[in-house]
Amino acid sequence: MWKILHRIAKTGIVSEPSPALDDGGAECTQIGAELLTILGRALTIREVDAGSCNGCELEIHALNNPYYNLEGYGIKFVASPRHADMLLVTGPVSRHMAFALRRTWEATPDPKLVVAVGDCGRDGGPFGEGYASLGGVDKVIPVDVVVSGCPPRPVELLRGILAAVRRRSP
Repeated sequence: MWKILHRIAKTGIVSEPSPALDDGGAECTQIGAELLTILGRALTIREVDAGSCNGCELEIHALNNPYYNLEGYGIKFVASPRHADMLLVTGPVSRHMAFALRRTWEATPDPKLVVAVGDCGRDGGPFGEGYASLGGVDKVIPVDVVVSGCPPRPVELLRGILAAVRRRSP
């Protein structure tokens, strides 16, 4: 805890300018078009929060706004892993969520894709491994692609989704 508070005090308030009108818009359109070309149909995603701080969830929710228009590319979020093609997992996996994450992965039909989101999903981030955290998502289920960042930008999330789809395409 002290390590995290020290990092916050050292970093201070971090803000960034609002994006320019074409910041990533053309790239998002290109990524979306490539996804539709590869898949030929919709991609359904089940998002799982395995113990995150919700920073990555805010960026994932931004994918659904009119600027990024995720559904326009044929990508949508579903409530059940039985209807999902991909799991988008955020946060370091807490000990209490490990069983639920494993069951969610088992309930997802083959061929399943897993994208670990953020530095926490990669290796536990600032939380690491400890009494309450197992660390990265790969400690519990197999991961196809990792999208680094704290939190990663929506364009990076789209790149990660595309990379996962490319890995599984024939």
